[in-house]
Amino acid sequence: MEIRSFHSLPSTQKYLLEAVKEKRLDAPVAVIAREQFAGIGSRNNSWEGEKGNFFASVAVKTSDLPEDLPLSSASIYFSFIMKKILLDYHKNVWLKWPNDFYLGDDKIGGTITQMTSDILVCGMGINLKKNKIGYSALQVDVSPDILLKEYLKELEKYPKWKEVFSEYQVEFELSRRFSVHIENRRKSLYNARLCEDGSLLIEGKKVFSSR
Repeated sequence: MEIRSFHSLPSTQKYLLEAVKEKRLDAPVAVIAREQFAGIGSRNNSWEGEKGNFFASVAVKTSDLPEDLPLSSASIYFSFIMKKILLDYHKNVWLKWPNDFYLGDDKIGGTITQMTSDILVCGMGINLKKNKIGYSALQVDVSPDILLKEYLKELEKYPKWKEVFSEYQVEFELSRRFSVHIENRRKSLYNARLCEDGSLLIEGKKVFSSR
């Protein structure tokens, strides 16, 4: 997969999404930046970051993804593949539903996925070093460029959703201690039921990833 590298971008996700829409770049392609100053975080918050942290986005054709993948749960799919790689650097990394990277009780990053035509664009921000916005970090010396190459190598194997979900299903139990924002309201995950398509049943209502 082609990789485009930049010293600085407002957002790798915004850049790649626009480049794909305007046909300046063709999927599959990845974009990485050493610095990002207007990234997209949870609930449209910004995810900023300094050098040494991971800021990248990947565009893939939906036809390349496994046939059994529910596109509504693509964030879980893309995130869990990265989480397994991060385990090589820290054994306490896990994925909070649906797409937040955690180290113990602390958030260290997240994923956002967006569609344009038949192309899915997935952006990730992960704190590998300390970050000025106050989140925790892995505190590892791996370079973002190496991490992206490791990730793309595993992603391009395109494992079946069934395989990814069977592993994530066990890990989901860690999410029960937390809550998520649904329709601008905070909901506990304590009694949530994880469905096979990656959605949740909370208080009788089916909820999919919002980003």
